[in-house]
Amino acid sequence: MFRVIFHLDMDAFYASVEQRDNPGLRGKPVIVGGPPGQRGVVCAASYEARKFGVRSAMPSSTAGRLCPSGVFVWPRMEHYRQESREIMALVAETGAAVEQVSIDEAYLELSSLCQADGADASLELCVPVARELKQRIKVERHLTATIGIASNKLLAKIASDHQKPDGLTLITEKEKVQFLRPLSVRALYGVGKVTEQVLNQAGLHTAGDLQDYPGDLRALVGSFGPKLRQFALGEDDRPLELGDEIKSISGEETFLHDTDDRKVLRACLRGQARDISERLKKRRLAAHTIQVKVRYSDFTTLTRQISVEDPLTEPNDLYRLGCFLLGREKLVSRPLRLLGLGVASLREPSERQLVLL
Repeated sequence: MFRVIFHLDMDAFYASVEQRDNPGLRGKPVIVGGPPGQRGVVCAASYEARKFGVRSAMPSSTAGRLCPSGVFVWPRMEHYRQESREIMALVAETGAAVEQVSIDEAYLELSSLCQADGADASLELCVPVARELKQRIKVERHLTATIGIASNKLLAKIASDHQKPDGLTLITEKEKVQFLRPLSVRALYGVGKVTEQVLNQAGLHTAGDLQDYPGDLRALVGSFGPKLRQFALGEDDRPLELGDEIKSISGEETFLHDTDDRKVLRACLRGQARDISERLKKRRLAAHTIQVKVRYSDFTTLTRQISVEDPLTEPNDLYRLGCFLLGREKLVSRPLRLLGLGVASLREPSERQLVLL
């Protein structure tokens, strides 16, 4: 059986919902998050705002400087979650097996529904299904989605990043190697900043460079080398993960003595952020939700969280959002017995803007 995989990605989801619900925001640089004067943080940005360099997890004060004309809108997470449920209900009606990887993103496997004489014929057979799904989302939810179609998750994800917003891209088996050649190595699954730097220092900047590399990539990136070469050639055998278990990574520390010393708490939080970042990168994952946990001397325990649209992996981002939550919620109003940091809504990292060389 030939594999047929869709990757569906809603376009600037939080901001697009706000622009849909408030026509006065359409065409304007919408920034979903607290305003600059209230120690806010950016949860999402419309395409108009992204042109100014605004991104998720950025302090609202920085976003305000980059985009003085930006319109700040308070996030409505439950509203976005309900909208996501409506969209995923439409997705389910295709009859595909579905792996929802975030509030606005999913993989669909239609292998059993689109079989023809050959792999590429099977892929092309499913193009009308993708067009119909996009049209239903546009007509019934008044939002746009981008879909990538390919024979595996790697290529489907790259295809959906290729023509945003409101795009539809098919990468055939016949064309996949040539399609990948000009793309930055960063476009390949599992290649983060550190791996990209190592590869660039060795003169490897594109997937084509990896395809042509005569040496053993293990000398550069260790055990990831053989898998990286497969990815550069467009090969990926990862199945869809159809379980609905919530995945998270966290760390916490119980202090020997209750403390509200900011220096101690910041050092603790920074260390937890570094540890979580390393664990995310080791598993080749990124997070959409950041959570802090505090416990006081009377064992009262509180947790607070924030979700952002773009996935996070870097320790500085995790640390900054943890500090933001502690400050916004005034959680250090008395000495803490325990402090914890965690991440959830995990998925593979994405490269929103592919570099075409």
